[in-house]
Amino acid sequence: MRRAVFPWFLKAAILCCLFVWLTPAQKLPNLYHDEVRGDPPFLWEDGWRPLLNGRDLSGWHGVDGSPHEWFTARGVIWRRIWNPKYLVARPEPGDRIINGKLGKTANLVSDEKFGSFELYVEFMIAGGSNSGVYLHGLYEVQIFDSFGYSGPLMVGDCGGIYERENGGGSPPALNASRRPGEWQSFRIWFQAPRFDASGKKIANAKVLRVLLNNEVIQQNVDLPGPTVSAMKVPEAATNPIMLQGDHGPVAFRNIYIKHFAPAP
Repeated sequence: MRRAVFPWFLKAAILCCLFVWLTPAQKLPNLYHDEVRGDPPFLWEDGWRPLLNGRDLSGWHGVDGSPHEWFTARGVIWRRIWNPKYLVARPEPGDRIINGKLGKTANLVSDEKFGSFELYVEFMIAGGSNSGVYLHGLYEVQIFDSFGYSGPLMVGDCGGIYERENGGGSPPALNASRRPGEWQSFRIWFQAPRFDASGKKIANAKVLRVLLNNEVIQQNVDLPGPTVSAMKVPEAATNPIMLQGDHGPVAFRNIYIKHFAPAP
């Protein structure tokens, strides 16, 4: 009896399907059944790990190796009457980081590179301040003092996916900003761009979802390329995270990441 011979392409297809089936892909929480409020996800979900060590800036560096004035602190405050344009903190070992006493220094970049991930980060800004979280160092989720604004939201408002050199971007769906001096949070689901064996990009990066202070402000945003003021690195399967430090006073704490396999 002659044994059946599978064509090579059929074998490859079977192996590919098996790999996808065995690799756990990210499943976004259902907005109705899975909505939660309360403590941040790293306290009650498995798989999260911190990107700040609670003592110093180990694991981070100035963009392109440039000197910077970021420092750690045990506490950060904002004074509405006396210093509304600045944050106040004392340099010492601590679990918060702040972009210098005047709020204008080089961007801060993680030493480590990441693929697709879920990111949780808490931030505080002064009145009128501006910053951003750059996914892969390339795609900015905007931080801005949008508290109290009631007009049409723009890509430059808090939680916007910022524009590229030729425009575009994605404004937040609603204004969920808190007042200056209050801690706020992003929870971001990010899918890295994909490349074939030759290095050709076959799928754009995507912001699958963004929560600002537990409110859904972005859903399924395609990222054709880097946004304005991104790092000068090419798009890749893995890249670092960058925190903008040159646009105004900002502090960060509780930066946690959770890896996931992108959807097939």
